[in-house]
Amino acid sequence: MEEVQKFLKDCGVYYLATMDGTQPRVRPFGTAEIFEGRLYIQTGKKKDVFKQIEENDNVELSAFKDGKWIRVSGKLVPDDRIEAKKDMLDKNPNLRRMYDENDSNTIVLYFESATATFSSFTEPPKTIKF
Repeated sequence: MEEVQKFLKDCGVYYLATMDGTQPRVRPFGTAEIFEGRLYIQTGKKKDVFKQIEENDNVELSAFKDGKWIRVSGKLVPDDRIEAKKDMLDKNPNLRRMYDENDSNTIVLYFESATATFSSFTEPPKTIKF
């Protein structure tokens, strides 16, 4: 999982795919932190992306850097605990302009039953489950 997080952090931006009914939706994200042995991302409860995750928690993300890419698929589980939100915001202080661990909008989500696949055109794929 640490290798997955490092790759996502090195990329800076990854793209998260959710489903809006039968329509896939993809958008850029930047948060990827490990807290209590789980890989977390962050968003706002008011955003469509969170509503889509509530409806269908199966997601996939992808990122690319230096001829290598990753796909991570799994379920996202909301964690509304102050401690989890504070950890995310402390590690990403630029988010504090929009979010606070004590507000009613901030939400962090962790991956459950996730599979990460690292790929490139020159190496065989590598899969990590967490």
